[in-house]
Amino acid sequence: MNEELLELARYRLEKARNDNDSSRVLFDNKMYAQSANRSYYAMFHAARGLLALNRFDSKKHSGVISYFNKNYIKTGLIQEEYGQMLVIAEKVRIKSDYDDFYIADRETAGIQLGNSTRFVKRIEEYINTID
Repeated sequence: MNEELLELARYRLEKARNDNDSSRVLFDNKMYAQSANRSYYAMFHAARGLLALNRFDSKKHSGVISYFNKNYIKTGLIQEEYGQMLVIAEKVRIKSDYDDFYIADRETAGIQLGNSTRFVKRIEEYINTID
């Protein structure tokens, strides 16, 4: 594996871990909408880390999610539940960021935080098998 690509993947994973840590802090401080936002970005950056290994990136979130699902979920390299986690997290983030009257509650933010923790860990495990 190209060492530069692995370095980029690891950099993006570190960004994902930082976002996940931020999500935990925000959750603990009852800032649920912000926590859900950071949970999504943790998953998004982890996915981008994985896709770096394929020399793929996209300016659009939908491009990253689509490529991830097509090349990792549908092929069975990553379990289907992780694709679902990412899609749901994006929907929650969009509602939380753009719907004026949407309120992210503790339960929703907690689910997103749990999912992002699992997602980042799974992507990290996969990338570590490539080393």
